[in-house]
Amino acid sequence: MREYEFTLVFGLAAVEAAPDDYVELLAGHGCDDAIVGIGRPGRVALGFSRARGSAREAVLSALADVKRALPAAVLLEAKPDFVGVTEIADLVGRSRQNIRKLLVNCRAPAPAPVHDGGSPLWHLAHILDWLRDEKRYVIDAGLGEVAHTTMQLNVAVDRRNVDDLAQKEIESLLA
Repeated sequence: MREYEFTLVFGLAAVEAAPDDYVELLAGHGCDDAIVGIGRPGRVALGFSRARGSAREAVLSALADVKRALPAAVLLEAKPDFVGVTEIADLVGRSRQNIRKLLVNCRAPAPAPVHDGGSPLWHLAHILDWLRDEKRYVIDAGLGEVAHTTMQLNVAVDRRNVDDLAQKEIESLLA
């Protein structure tokens, strides 16, 4: 079994318990392997370090444990997923300048950012795959697994806001 580190962020608008109460509820429902952050009203972030056979098992079991403890909690985001240059550099043990240079001045096309504003953001899973496959970086397999799992979870979260009819029309144009 391997330890997987990830964070799940939930909205708690419908939760009536006080923060101390839901911290106890979480611990009592299997989330005793998480650091609970309750700094922002109506939100709770749980930083897990969970041992399981795969990242998917670790993340999904954590999600199930939280939902048992706080059934009204709504998953907002799973991390790590959306990352900028600084986070990428920190996660792969390189300098920010090195990663920026790779992304800007590379022959093999880099993954497209999911947000290309003043501070571009990428899906970590795509960046790790690219660094491993195109740049021959040694990437921690556990981090790669977690990045793919959290990306899939965030895609599912985003789908909650999709108009199915509009999505079918869009998908036909993208085919």
